[in-house]
This record gives sequence, structure tokens and C-alpha cells, in this order.
Amino acid sequence: MTETLRFVLGDQLTRSLSALSDLDPEADVVLMVEVGDETSYVRHHPQKIALILSAMRHFAEELREKGVTVDYVKLDDTDNTHSFSDELARAVKRHKPKRIVATEPGEWRVWEMMRDWESDMDLPVEIRADDRFYCSRDDFAKLVEDNKTGRMEYFYREMRRRTGLLMEEGEPAGGAWNFDEENRKSLPKGLETPHRMRFHPDAITEEVLELVAARFDNHFGDLEGFGWAVTREEALRALRHFLKDCLPTFGDYQDAMKTGEDYLFHGLISPYLNIGLLTAHEVCEKAAQAYADGEAPLNAVEGFVRQILGWREFVRGIYWTEMPDYVESNFLNAKRDLPAMYWGAETDMRCMSECIGATRRNAYAHHIQRLMVTGNFALLAGVEPRQIEQWYLEVYADAFEWVELPNVHGMVMHADGGRLGSKPYAASGAYINRMSDYCKNCEYSLKQKTGKEACPFNYLYWNFLIENEDKLGDNHRMGLIYGSLRKKSEAEREEITRSAKAFLDGGDWP
Repeated sequence: MTETLRFVLGDQLTRSLSALSDLDPEADVVLMVEVGDETSYVRHHPQKIALILSAMRHFAEELREKGVTVDYVKLDDTDNTHSFSDELARAVKRHKPKRIVATEPGEWRVWEMMRDWESDMDLPVEIRADDRFYCSRDDFAKLVEDNKTGRMEYFYREMRRRTGLLMEEGEPAGGAWNFDEENRKSLPKGLETPHRMRFHPDAITEEVLELVAARFDNHFGDLEGFGWAVTREEALRALRHFLKDCLPTFGDYQDAMKTGEDYLFHGLISPYLNIGLLTAHEVCEKAAQAYADGEAPLNAVEGFVRQILGWREFVRGIYWTEMPDYVESNFLNAKRDLPAMYWGAETDMRCMSECIGATRRNAYAHHIQRLMVTGNFALLAGVEPRQIEQWYLEVYADAFEWVELPNVHGMVMHADGGRLGSKPYAASGAYINRMSDYCKNCEYSLKQKTGKEACPFNYLYWNFLIENEDKLGDNHRMGLIYGSLRKKSEAEREEITRSAKAFLDGGDWP
């Protein structure tokens, strides 16, 4: 009889996972399952599906090499029920364990499922905390009670103090908590970007790619060119490559965008963090060490660490303290359908075409492309939050609901009314022009503010402010811009509104 059946999910591929911490190879069985429920609850990008399935299969092989018994159910196994709960029930019949151990999941829908397992399986079920994060769910809830999670910046400072990362004698290194002002440079002409490390598929990955190509060929996204790391060893190589070749310049140009440059100096490690091939602790500590060793400047290291220790931990805390009601809010009452260009329909907006094209090719776009181009457009156009949230969840390799939902619902769409961010991240075409070369040779004119030939971001931005003046007009962080809006004549405001309506409705222009 099996002592313990240990259930490991596809985003828990970490040997130090709490569910495996006291694993006895002589008495325990590790259960891993590929189920249709997880590949189809949204129409994931084929590269995302391939990454997770291949990484799962490699992780199972690594456990077996260490003498661990792994019960592994593949997606195309004949008897696969394609449900976590049903596959667990089948495994219980096969192994007759005395108990079940799992680590808490990353998504609410799976958490609700897990809480029924003890009664459904008629066995003791222990669900352990996921200690791969700096801040546990319970710790974050206590910080909420102590009023220390009102804004990410204050949470981030608290985490810096707790961890000692980039701290010197109790004070932040360099005398400041963040160096955002140094991290907003546009790319200078002629700056060379590093060749990015990609990984050639091995036999296991090739088998997965064939399976995904056959089953998910109607999902948005290209499978060709798959080059993600699928093992711990490969993920560590990708991390070393980033730290050595990209991190020193990452800070200066982390907000920059360039035509044909899908990656620039970004880490490309978020998928590995989110499925467990890397841990937040080792990534932040290695980055901090690069600063200590003089291998990367403080503005680059601090900006990178803040994305993980600050934003990543903060949005997870928001997710678990605000769910399940969080998803229901729609502060700006946005109701428009997601435009077809998000699914690859042709558009003359070069910035949108570039960012969506990169997403199709790579299951990846960096944070400014997501926030200030595709996200900014959805915000200004008044897209229904659930539709754009589902799009982000489907198309990016690093997207899991715990991290995707707060970022899109709160940061991109301001649908939570300010729980995550104090103001909407809204911008006109001027911002995109300043941070990219997308506006060059675009069919639309950045100089024109309204009319058929004008950059849509220009009039959509002002129309957004007009439409939401009752909700945002008193926002203290938007006082200057609303002051500018109130100086516009009634005729100017009407022209803005007419241009926005004509573009969004696709009708005749005035």
C-alpha cells in the first residue's frame, strides 16, 4: 500500500515544492496529470500548452531518475478523464494511499476543487502552503489588516526590509527605494541588442509539439519556432544569460520598444518562474549579487527585483485576498467587445500590429507592450474587462490567473476602481512615439489629433477622459490632465467624441 499520494500540478515543477518536502521514495507516489480541462478552459497559445506539457514530462523523468515513483497520465492516454478530481480518484483506486498531499494551487477555480477532495476521496488530504513565494497568503492577509498593502510601493518597501534585498545598514541601497526615473530611456540609434538564448527541442519536446500541433491547431498563436526552456537546467542557463548579457542594460531601456525586436533586454524568465523551474528567491538573490559584484548597475537590478519582489508578490496577494468577488467589478462600466485585431485581423495601427504579431509568434510580449499598447488600447476603447482578461490569459506563456487577473483587471483596465493602482495607465500616441519607433511609417499621423488620418490613440485618449470624467475627474493624480481637458472648447470635445465613435464603430467618418 502507498503511504502518501503526492499530487503535483503543471505550474509546480519545483523539487523543493512543499508537497514533496518530506517525500519518501520507498513509500510514496507522485501523481502528475495532463488533463483536457486545463488545456481548454481557455484557448491557450499552442506554445504555452507545449511549454507546460514538456516541462511536466521532463520534471517527471527527473524525479524518476532520483528513484521516485511517478504515476503520469498523458493528455492522449485512452482512459484519461481530463479532470483533476477524476484523475485523482482513479489514482486513489490504483495506489490505495493512506493520505493525499498537495501544495495550494495558483488559481481560485482549482482551489475550490481541491477543498472538496477530502470528502470526495474519503481520505485525509493535506494542502500545504506554497512557500516558493516571499509572502505567503496568510502573511499578505495580515499586512492587509495592518494597512500595509494600500499601494504596491509600500508593500515593496516592507518586503525589502523583511528580506534585506538591496538594503545597506537598514536603508535602501543607493539611498532610494526605486530608480524608475532612470529606467525610462528610449533606445538610441545603433544600440545592439543581445542575441537571445533559445533551446532546441529534444525528443520529449518534439513528441509534445506533435501532440499540440494535432490537437490545438485552431488556437491563436504559432507553434513553429518553439524555443522555451523545459528543464530546470535550461531555465538556469537562461537566467545566467539574462544576468550576464541583458541585466546591465535592462534598467535603462526596460520601457523601450522597437520594431522587429521582440525581446530587447528583458528577462524572458517569467514563464519559468510561474511554472516553477526557477524560484523567486534564487532569481532575486542572484540579481542582487550581480549588483554587489559590480556586474550590473543599481537602477537595472532594483527595477528587475521590484518586478518580482514587488509586483509579482503584490498581485498574488491581491488575488487571494480579493477573490472570488474581484473579477466581478467593472468600475468604468466598460462594455465594448474586444476588436478582431487582437486575434490577428489586419490593422493599420503599426504599434498594435507589432505587439500582437510578437504575441502570435512567441507567446510573449514585454510589460510595456502589454500595458501601454495592447492594454492601453483596450482601456481607452472601453473593452469589457472579462474579454481582455481572457485574451491575456490565453495568449501569453507566463499567464496564470493569479498573476494575469490583477494585472489586467486592476492595472490595465482600472476595473477595480483603484485597489491595485491609484490611476489608470492611459496614454496618447505621444507616449508610444517617445518609447518606440512604431510611429514611423505608420498609416496614421501622430501630429493629427482628430479625424480619419489621426493616430487613434490621440482622440481615444481624450475621449476616454471625457467619458469617465465623473469617475476620474477628482482623482488627485489626474488633476493636471483634467485641467487641460476642461480648457478645451465644446467644439473640440465634440470633434474628439465624433472621431472616437467613427473609429470604434467602424462607421462613416464625419
